[in-house]
Amino acid sequence: MPNTKPVGVAYSDPDLSGATIDNSPIGAVTPSTIEGTTVYADVEIGYAAAAQGTVTQLTSKSTGVTLNTSAGQITMNAASLGATTNVTFTLTNSTISAKDVLLLTVTNGTSASYNAFVSSMGAGSATVTLRNISAGALAEAVVLNFAIIHCT
Repeated sequence: MPNTKPVGVAYSDPDLSGATIDNSPIGAVTPSTIEGTTVYADVEIGYAAAAQGTVTQLTSKSTGVTLNTSAGQITMNAASLGATTNVTFTLTNSTISAKDVLLLTVTNGTSASYNAFVSSMGAGSATVTLRNISAGALAEAVVLNFAIIHCT
């Protein structure tokens, strides 16, 4: 392994030893923060089940929801949404900071009939907009998956 870690004017190998980084264990039993310039994964990067949650809108598609997890699913109310119409609601989430990126995907509903996007975001909440892009009204409990890319 090449010398890659600068130490003054010389270089040394990184402090990696099995399942530790700088003498801190990493993994599900003893989680640690890992920082680096570049991080690669051979298979996947994501959130464990404990960092995910679900929430359902209660009274309408514009009803705000609260879910304080870094990833999850929002099941929207099944109220009708007119053709080429937007509806907006607030996702309150204590893990969101103003610098984060909130990713959304539509996971059910009539295929190719909706767009979902973040209209605005600040510390603790985001405004989410769902648009019916079809030619007719749709009354479906659309499910949105979300994940936050946390930025410090």
